Amino acid sequence: MTHALTADRSVLVRRGLLLNWLTIGYNTIEAIVSVAAGLVSGSVALVSFGVDSGIEVTSSLAAQWRLRADTDPERRERVEFLTHRIIGVCFLALAVYVTVESVTTLWWREAPAPSPVGLVILVLSILIMPALARASRRVARALGSRALEADAAQTFLCAYLSVIALAGVGLNAALGWWWADPVAALVMVPIISREGLQGVRSKGACDCH
Repeated sequence: MTHALTADRSVLVRRGLLLNWLTIGYNTIEAIVSVAAGLVSGSVALVSFGVDSGIEVTSSLAAQWRLRADTDPERRERVEFLTHRIIGVCFLALAVYVTVESVTTLWWREAPAPSPVGLVILVLSILIMPALARASRRVARALGSRALEADAAQTFLCAYLSVIALAGVGLNAALGWWWADPVAALVMVPIISREGLQGVRSKGACDCH
């Protein structure tokens, strides 16, 4: 029975690692393209979204560490706690960055230029990220890992943020509403902060058995 459970966990871990690598690969591309497009166009929403993608890579690397520790029950518990905290800190760092950049943009009335490239990457993210998040969450729940669930939540959050960023970038491109871009970024902050606080306050317990 124990051997069967171990085998099942091994299958789940391999699946989780595959999904993790796909998430890291896509988010790396997403971060580079979004930040570059945001800097060229002056879009704080795009830059913030790109920075979030970079933080998502950090979160996914922490999740990878957690997955690779799954075979050792004692190490698994310790890594579970640290991974959840790392992911929480990543969220809070992003919330601070987005707030500062958005307020500064509104204060100086820095109107971003339209960004077709930014629009494309945001639409792709809306299509791709939810599928990766759902698959990752199923693995996390099967393994009983709250840290891996937090990483999946961050992937879902990336999809939500892409919708918000798309609204800001799209309104600016279609109607010239320059303020919609930084306001869209500010709308992201409470969502990001809530996830970060949950991670930092986590006691790290997991239902890993």
